[in-house]
Amino acid sequence: MFGPLNPRFAAWTGQTVWVIGGSSGIGAALVRRLLAAGARVALSARRADKLERLAAQNPAALVLPLDVTDPQAWATGWHTLLLHWGMPDLVVFCAADYRPERSWQIAAGPARRTLEINLAGVYYGLELIVPAMLASRHGGIALIASVAGYVGLPGATVYGPTKAALINLAELLYCDLHRHGLGVYLVNPGFVKTPLTDKNDFTMPALQTPEQAAARILSGIARGRFEIHFPRRFTLLMKLLRLLPQRPRLALLQRMVAHES
Repeated sequence: MFGPLNPRFAAWTGQTVWVIGGSSGIGAALVRRLLAAGARVALSARRADKLERLAAQNPAALVLPLDVTDPQAWATGWHTLLLHWGMPDLVVFCAADYRPERSWQIAAGPARRTLEINLAGVYYGLELIVPAMLASRHGGIALIASVAGYVGLPGATVYGPTKAALINLAELLYCDLHRHGLGVYLVNPGFVKTPLTDKNDFTMPALQTPEQAAARILSGIARGRFEIHFPRRFTLLMKLLRLLPQRPRLALLQRMVAHES
């Protein structure tokens, strides 16, 4: 009853991991740490040059350039991975798009791009990966969401809802796939210093480095946790905020707004 909710990873040596969104930020840090731990890592993102530099001709790294908004690119990347290394032990969905914006700044074009990268792109990948993992009864899926999905944080007008959807999706996937022996890992980081969060013009509490984030993520997966959230001094406060009744929760969220219309 109190055991791990997911399969554990006793060691990363010899494991095959596909990191989607592995060219910068948390994804790149995961790639570096996994390679150093002895895993075989397929790394995907749009920029092949960044992936090549990260792989540095490492024989344990397989560069698979991929635009997550293109279903055909997903199919090509997936079949290439299977051809080279077979079924992966873990697939990490880490690609993300973000821009700080308030409700009156919503624009259809940028909003559509964020929705495609953060959410639709995950479904394009799952369409291929889930049936194959079910057939082999082996593998795990990690979704990088965010504490921005816990509550309606001002400034995350499009980004936040996509992360809330990923939290919901992870729970649904777990309910469907756990009984078949597959792992589903939900990752909810707080603020991590990446090219995306560099766009913020406010002080980010408990800011983590990508390397710190990658260490927390891999440790949580190795232990078989379902939700991996960090840093806890910040994420636990966000969880508490989510549990408050609507009136005080909305009042506190309004106080977090940095600029009024």
